[in-house]
Amino acid sequence: MSLEMRALCERCGTAALPHDAVARICSHECTFCPACSEAMDHVCPNCGGELVVRPRRALPQA
Repeated sequence: MSLEMRALCERCGTAALPHDAVARICSHECTFCPACSEAMDHVCPNCGGELVVRPRRALPQA
């Protein structure tokens, strides 16, 4: 099972988060941009879990 790579910040709704962007997630995969994560003290407002750096997916090789 792989992570759902959400494309927008769940808090501000404007920060684009493509698969290679830096983003923060909790264990439930709630996804936030770095600025919103910082503003929330790296705590998910939905579950209270810690927000950590989302792993990046490798780009497919041609």
